[in-house]
Amino acid sequence: MTQPIQPIGGPVAWRGETLLDDTRWIRPLDGPAVAEIDAALAHVRVRGGDWSDITRENFPLDSVSDTLSSVATELETGQGVVKLTGVPVDDYTDIDLRRLLFGVGTHLGTPVQQNGARGLMRDIRDSGGKRVDSNGALRWHTDRTDVVGLLCVRRAKAGGISRIVSAVAIHDAILERRPDLLAALYQDYHRSTVGDEVGAEALSYPLPIFARRDGHFTSHFSRTYIEQAQDVSGVPPLTETQVEALDMLIDLAEELCFEMPLEPGDLQLLNNHVIYHGRTPFEDSPSDRLDRLLLRIWLSMPNSRPLPESHSVVWGSVEAGALRGGAHA
Repeated sequence: MTQPIQPIGGPVAWRGETLLDDTRWIRPLDGPAVAEIDAALAHVRVRGGDWSDITRENFPLDSVSDTLSSVATELETGQGVVKLTGVPVDDYTDIDLRRLLFGVGTHLGTPVQQNGARGLMRDIRDSGGKRVDSNGALRWHTDRTDVVGLLCVRRAKAGGISRIVSAVAIHDAILERRPDLLAALYQDYHRSTVGDEVGAEALSYPLPIFARRDGHFTSHFSRTYIEQAQDVSGVPPLTETQVEALDMLIDLAEELCFEMPLEPGDLQLLNNHVIYHGRTPFEDSPSDRLDRLLLRIWLSMPNSRPLPESHSVVWGSVEAGALRGGAHA
């Protein structure tokens, strides 16, 4: 007999308005912390080499490393979102910003390759491309890594607001309002492998939107890839219940979300197993140095949760703490 789906709850089941009151997710970097990062940058400058050669050992941090250990815990067992503030981005060159982000990343987890050939760090800006490479809005989605980090170097003239929402809060709200639709989201939806979803052998793969293993919840979601899979030969059409469940998920994301303007010097960190993210469209003004630029890093986390075996098509290894995410692409 199938057991009824239970609510998840906990600190990660936040709603947008609760983040305004419980601000432990905001972690300012004070003067001594910035000085420690400066010293680590000086160390790697003398050492030489590419920023991608930086390791935890050759980017020495002491008290900041302790802070980052606390951040890693908050991301996995707390609210699933942290924003570090106070990185003096205007004081650093482009190469030093990359050294800084990569070095800090090594004290949180292991930086892994991003989609396809996009490397260990990606510029998020309007480069005239599609989706993330444009100035358009981004729909609710997760990235294919345990934690995504976005360092704001410059903001846009207007717009470009980061939007986040708890997948756990959405899950529990659907359970309360329409448990029949929640059951559908625990069933497989086919996803396209075209575009960002590389790493799978076929043109599509089946995966539930919500899943659990050993009491640990995970959600992997992009409606864009679900819709693209409908054009793949052999993929069954979405049922009315599946579509209704997706519609309710999106409606609740809009209802429960939190809009987070990112200012230069903010480093946003999100646990992709429990947080969806997106953004509003934006307008740049390069002549005023108001051309939105974020540096993105993907991290495989040593304290990550176990995932169901079916998720290996996306993640590679599904065991707790394993090196996974973009690393296998």
